Amino acid sequence: MSDSSPLTSDEDVMLRAIELAQQGIGYVEPNPAVGAVLVDGDRRVLGEGMHQRFGEPHAERNVFADFTKRHPDAEERKRLAKTATLFVTLEPCCHTGKTPPCTDAVLESGVRRVVVGLRDPFPKVDGGGIVILEEAGIEVSVGLLEESVRRLNAPFLKLIQTGLPYVHVKWAMTLDGKIATRTGASQWISNDKSRAIVHKLRGRMDAIIVGAGTARADDPSLTARPPGPRTATRIVVDSGANLPPDSKLVETATEFPVLVAALETASASKITSLQTKGVEVVTLPAREADDGQPSRPDLRALLQLLGERQMTNVLIEGGSALLGSLFDQSNSETPLADEAHVFVAPKFAGGSEATSPIGGIGVDSIPQLAQTEPHQVVMLDKDVYIYGPIVNQWPANS
Repeated sequence: MSDSSPLTSDEDVMLRAIELAQQGIGYVEPNPAVGAVLVDGDRRVLGEGMHQRFGEPHAERNVFADFTKRHPDAEERKRLAKTATLFVTLEPCCHTGKTPPCTDAVLESGVRRVVVGLRDPFPKVDGGGIVILEEAGIEVSVGLLEESVRRLNAPFLKLIQTGLPYVHVKWAMTLDGKIATRTGASQWISNDKSRAIVHKLRGRMDAIIVGAGTARADDPSLTARPPGPRTATRIVVDSGANLPPDSKLVETATEFPVLVAALETASASKITSLQTKGVEVVTLPAREADDGQPSRPDLRALLQLLGERQMTNVLIEGGSALLGSLFDQSNSETPLADEAHVFVAPKFAGGSEATSPIGGIGVDSIPQLAQTEPHQVVMLDKDVYIYGPIVNQWPANS
């Protein structure tokens, strides 16, 4: 954005910072996505920056680098900084990690006012950056477009505050709510444009999870085509470690990581067989099922393991039994499912035995229904794509 293009309000400047931050999604995790804009007293842009990639300079250092590029004369920069305001989506860090503290860069710049979208809950920051700036005489305002910044960094915030990754759930279904016919056929319900969106989603995930039934029925690769900024660990929740050795997942395990989450009672020989082919196997405690089905791996325990590995975004693609377990094991205090991506095709499958997206027990009453709020609706030729954060997680078996 040019210096000669003034923005009309502080909100507009912060919106621009959010736009910049969004460009880092998929590249910066497990760090937050952060954008920064430096403006003069008339809100003309003096510099812009974003956190571009994990381990590289943060948004604040990049915005001042851009400021220097636009205004190479040191005396001119010093003059402009005196009346400039820095807008940054997240509180500047005040500790040394892979990069130096961003508060140092702000102090060195000579800027006298900073507007922060959201206080950083990371324990090594958590208001400390704001205190450092204020003690240096800088005016700091916090909370501009805070909810938008929270939404931007919902995955980072969940990982920091709960130790769990942000879980996206995805399925494609017919108008009568079926993800497969009564014989199990499911390829393809959705169209090419819908599947292209799925590949983009996969390309920014740290892990992609399916159930054992989906792994056997579809023999999926679970890769992003074309590749995205991240390479996801492909995970199969398989109680007995029965993933076929000739499956696409096992055959490509040395190329793209594969993890099987089995019960502690799984056969040692089956576990060893998978391990010899490059598959990582973890065993989890059983979660007793209340729907008459066999015990299943504890999904909260699996997600805690992924959180310990600093996995920020996880995509669960089904099938019905796995998604049912996920929602039944969730609760309103610490939800397991965070965001839905649903593709609806104008088709009908029929059949009482045809598969619905979410199995398990479900809820007892209408007020318990989970929902997306807010959500977006996009037309993809004849398909409808609905996505958004999930709220009101049901408490059935928490």
